Amino acid sequence: MNRIENAFAKAKSEGRSAFVSYVCAGDPDAETSLDVCRSLIASGVDVLEIGVPFSDPLADGLTNQLAAQRALEAGTTREDVFDLVRAIRKENDSVPVVFYTYYNLMFSGGLDAYIAEAKEAGVDGLLVLDLPPEEATDHLAACEKHGMKTVFLLAPTTPPERVGHIARFATGFIYYVSRTGVTGVREDLADDLSEMVAMIREHSEMPLVVGFGIQNQDQVRAVAELADGVVVGSAIVNTIKDNLGNREAILSKMSSLVTDLVAGTKVG
Repeated sequence: MNRIENAFAKAKSEGRSAFVSYVCAGDPDAETSLDVCRSLIASGVDVLEIGVPFSDPLADGLTNQLAAQRALEAGTTREDVFDLVRAIRKENDSVPVVFYTYYNLMFSGGLDAYIAEAKEAGVDGLLVLDLPPEEATDHLAACEKHGMKTVFLLAPTTPPERVGHIARFATGFIYYVSRTGVTGVREDLADDLSEMVAMIREHSEMPLVVGFGIQNQDQVRAVAELADGVVVGSAIVNTIKDNLGNREAILSKMSSLVTDLVAGTKVG
């Protein structure tokens, strides 16, 4: 099995849902970004979802937009993002890394070359926010060529007949966006979450993760009872925003938060 399959299988064998953490590469700077990833791994995350900083992150709310802006202002480049993954891989060869990215970042420099380098660096999967399956022929071919797993999004507005169509293109896992709109913490979970998860499972046996808005252990626990994975992003990124200029505080606050959130993944 590949790293992604191993992560979900391990979580299932331990009676819990996998915990997927999101942070933006290079936020707030390269050195801190690597320490952040180390902290996340040490805190028990199962999958590292790493945002590739982009000037026009249309799927992101303010928290993650500002994270990308901080990373770009710090001078983060394409090679810096790959080097971050290489540095992680020197210390850890088991935790999967999934890029959360936008198509132009791959296409502009050559799609095949980008995916080949990402795979070489140690990336396991690609979630391309603005790439629907109908436009993904070249992307899917390059991913298959280089052994890169694919992740596709489903939304509350995705009709049942389209769920199966989208899901069949996913080779890593399916990401259900539990809220319409952009990323960001929310006070409560969507009322129809249970029904939507059940409907998606009728159309696919791929691991299913749920994200967008999850910020505390109670919400993690509720999602863990339904899905194979729980994604938390903005709440984690906020520990960077709230402690800029104090690396130790960033790492301490993040470790405390993530350890607490991971504890909510136990099911049953």
